[in-house]
Amino acid sequence: MENKFNFKELEGKIYRAWEKSGVLTPKIDKDKQPYVITMPPPNAYDRLHIGHALFVTLEDIMIRYHRLKGEPTLWLPGADHAGIASQVFFEKILKKEENKTRYDLGREEFIKRLRKFVLEKRKIVEDQLRRLGASCDWTRNKFTLDPDVSEAVYHTFKKMYDEGLIYQGERIVNWCPRCNTGLSDLEVAYQETEGQLTYIKYPLQNSDEFITVATTRPETMLGDTAVAVNSKDKRYKNLIGKTLILPLVGREIPIVADDAVDPKFGTGAVKVTPAHDPTDFEIGERHKLDAPIVVGQDAKMTNRAGKYAGLKVLDARKKILEDLNKSGLIEKQIKYEHRVGHCDRCKEVVEPLISKQWFVKIESLAKPALEAVKSGKIKFIPKRFKKVYLNWMENIRDWNISRQLWWGHRIPIYYLKSDKTKFAVAKNTDDAQKELGGEVVQENDTLDTWFSSGLWPFTTLGWPRETQDFKYFYPTTVMETGYEIIFFWVARMIMLGLYCTGEVPFELVYLNGIVRDKNNQKISKSKGNVIDPIDMVEKYGADALRMGMMMGTAPGSDTHVDENKIRAYRNFANKIWNAARFISMKAPGAKSINNVNLSTADTKMLKEFKEIIKKVTREMDKYEIGQAGDTLYQYFWHRFCDECIENTKPRLEDAKASDAAGAVLNHILKNSLIMLHPFVPFVTEAVWQELYSSSGQLITQAWPQ
Repeated sequence: MENKFNFKELEGKIYRAWEKSGVLTPKIDKDKQPYVITMPPPNAYDRLHIGHALFVTLEDIMIRYHRLKGEPTLWLPGADHAGIASQVFFEKILKKEENKTRYDLGREEFIKRLRKFVLEKRKIVEDQLRRLGASCDWTRNKFTLDPDVSEAVYHTFKKMYDEGLIYQGERIVNWCPRCNTGLSDLEVAYQETEGQLTYIKYPLQNSDEFITVATTRPETMLGDTAVAVNSKDKRYKNLIGKTLILPLVGREIPIVADDAVDPKFGTGAVKVTPAHDPTDFEIGERHKLDAPIVVGQDAKMTNRAGKYAGLKVLDARKKILEDLNKSGLIEKQIKYEHRVGHCDRCKEVVEPLISKQWFVKIESLAKPALEAVKSGKIKFIPKRFKKVYLNWMENIRDWNISRQLWWGHRIPIYYLKSDKTKFAVAKNTDDAQKELGGEVVQENDTLDTWFSSGLWPFTTLGWPRETQDFKYFYPTTVMETGYEIIFFWVARMIMLGLYCTGEVPFELVYLNGIVRDKNNQKISKSKGNVIDPIDMVEKYGADALRMGMMMGTAPGSDTHVDENKIRAYRNFANKIWNAARFISMKAPGAKSINNVNLSTADTKMLKEFKEIIKKVTREMDKYEIGQAGDTLYQYFWHRFCDECIENTKPRLEDAKASDAAGAVLNHILKNSLIMLHPFVPFVTEAVWQELYSSSGQLITQAWPQ
């Protein structure tokens, strides 16, 4: 063996050997229960970040452990087309490099160029996964826009539409003015923002009295169609049913009673703007109020805003406050901390507004998804997230699945060109024209990316066709992902899995936390504390990065990592290498422990090691991965290397004792390499090939009993 572990030279060779040998591709064995993880698909267009390194490490440890246990083990990789994120990213490049927009190219050319760009970037992502040691089955690699996956998406849409689960309607949506699309509630990131709470006087008709309302968005008052109070609020009981004059507009609006009003907020009386607030929209529906749209999709005031039409929202707010002040209608203004919604992708402030969109009716989908978790068919690690999931699902709303984008699965609805009141759901233009009997045009909107991602555990296995993969590997075993996307993704996979296949999509949901730096700050570009995982692999090796990501990690808890931590675990890879090098020199060709006379010290070491095997196995079976890694780390470094090897050195020089001493050290080293392999796969495989290659690759060995 060389003096040190040369990770830069060996890691690539080792991975290529695994891939070439076919050990990453499981064989279907109907006598055995498979272990299956469908990889959460990273965005195809972008480099992997440190959060990806965490999920890759955790999932690869699970996969390697179960492969060593002799189970047919499938880790199915893939990439996500990432509708909004990819389109926004590429549009920025287009603007910067060519000073063009997607409209300059046209839809067909834009999609063609974006697809080429994404597929090229996807290869980079796949190579980065290999660099991290991801032992996934590349023969089954999938992309959310693959033809067979797309066919499954359209099949599901049609099935849901035909069964009355998909409908088009005008509802309040979260609108991103920059991305020019509606967003789901889950794609809105709320930030605590210091704003201003303005108390505005609304005069009673034919009276000197007024009601004061408090608002952070005075510009939307132009679209008010009522003021609401709680029916139990004694202050306003006598005013319910009376009429107010809307300031600056002069329109008459009623005072209505609604239990959605919080008497403790502001004055207890709230302005109702049905077109620009979700709660107001529901109040408006209950009281049959009009819903004039005064803020447009471009975040400018519409013609319904009168003299303020054409102004940007903030400019209109400033002008309206000036006019209210001149009219003596502002009672007071105070600083106010409140949560403001931003687009999760481009960070623009989101405008709630009424828009015609396609929705999925959720109620009938949610009930079986709730029962699957309540009954224990699907378990959560940590258990506390079961309650979080149940609370969310019990209050879930209909899902807005249409996006005003070009990149993604175009909604398979076709309108008769001569009469757009007639339409059909079809797989393609030809089918639609046959059904409608004339020339057709397709719906412009695309499907929410989470719609196709919600089908991921089974479309990747060939569904809706009854493939061998689908019949054998579905339902999958584990869905490992971040706790922040329980609702984005996990809930939707459970609902759609049960709806489409009649079975749960996975048995266990393992949730990891957010990656933070040593100062407990979330790692992000805006904070300037980004750690590039591939840079860390270049500097310290994949094994060091993996240990740095995994050590100290508990399910559902945030992970703290920094370069110093990763650098420190490079020393652990070197420790494994040096221990193996010493044993290879001092006890080459050692006998089996069954063929030597063991001393009391030998028996004690073996008994202790047996307990370590039991402990690590128990921890791995309970998904206490960070704890299992720590148990192995502490044992191998501090007990085996610092004590067992040191104490055995004199016996290795004794002709009578050397056979037993060498056999014990080799036995512990050999089995330690197997148990360490899921955590540090490259250095352990490299050592194995140096010392025990006659037994085949380490990745195919059996977990010690």
